[in-house]
Amino acid sequence: MRITILQGAFLALPPHNGGAVEKRWYEMAKIFAARGHTVTHVSRHLPGLKEKEEIDGVTHLRIKGYDTPRSLKVLKWYDLLYSLRCLRQLPDADILITNTFWSPILAPKRAGAIIVDVARLPKGQLCLYKKAKCFRANSSVVLNAILQESAAFQNRSIQIPNPLPFHVEADHPQFSKEKRILYTGRIHPEKGVHLLIEAFKRLITEHSELSDWHLDLVGPWEVAGGGGGRDYRDHLMGLFTHPNIHWVEPIFDTQKLNQYYERSSIFVYPSLAEKGETFGLAPLEAMAWGAVPIVSQIKCFQDFIEHGRNGIIFDHRSSNPAEQLSEAILHVASIDRNNMIQEALKVRTSHSVEKVSDEFLDAFVHFLNEK
Repeated sequence: MRITILQGAFLALPPHNGGAVEKRWYEMAKIFAARGHTVTHVSRHLPGLKEKEEIDGVTHLRIKGYDTPRSLKVLKWYDLLYSLRCLRQLPDADILITNTFWSPILAPKRAGAIIVDVARLPKGQLCLYKKAKCFRANSSVVLNAILQESAAFQNRSIQIPNPLPFHVEADHPQFSKEKRILYTGRIHPEKGVHLLIEAFKRLITEHSELSDWHLDLVGPWEVAGGGGGRDYRDHLMGLFTHPNIHWVEPIFDTQKLNQYYERSSIFVYPSLAEKGETFGLAPLEAMAWGAVPIVSQIKCFQDFIEHGRNGIIFDHRSSNPAEQLSEAILHVASIDRNNMIQEALKVRTSHSVEKVSDEFLDAFVHFLNEK
């Protein structure tokens, strides 16, 4: 097949400064090429990058883009200008995968059957994509949201999970775990970081056997990086000041971030974003390195975390969620975690980039053959 992947106007490839969507498609594009397909990957051009080059069998086309604006209206305008530039240069193809706003509306027929990559909750825009052959949902939550927009999407929608954004062998040597609890993500109120600090305070002050445990908080707190800002960070620091709490700036280097996952025994993701969470990549990454996940009761996490088997789900809607979270952490910290670790490690296979890429290829063949 001839496959084109059209990314947004704001990030370049190879990924070097974040962009989870870009990272996963960059890796999957290489798998598509290795399977014998002709792959073109379109992304933003930046100084120092060639406008066209081949990397690992994938042809990279880079088009003038923009820095991400604060205004949503300006963002949509930039997306339109970028999409028009891209569409003029797209090669003829069988499949066009995109997550841009305008491309599914404007793409010419020669660009291929349009696969709309839906990784967030749709907001009514899918009805505009009458040309789309398929809507791909990354979780059951997103799939249900697509079908709620229109029952007509039933036969055009499919659920395929996000892959791990890195490769790790299923038989990777066992790691030496430390007494560390890890959170990676935005330092923002909707992520429930305050609950984690309150829970950690309770554990440290009320359970002397956990006094040597550490808490690593990795992620951006500045508004520009998606965080809650200085006031929120100062509020968190005021909740509990302790030498065992470590604040770490965002880590974009995958290998360095994996080192945090690999040494941590427990990974906590206490998100409160009922309508914002659509997959949960950070818990999935942690599981691939044997960190037992503890997550809130938001539905998308339950696509790959089963309470008591490969992780713990706590009730963030309770009258005292911090207490619920502290009890969950105490439970996992006090038990023999080996069975849960072995179950968690199975995501290395179920969500490997190779397996997920093959699921996409099977879907492409299905929709191309459909009359």
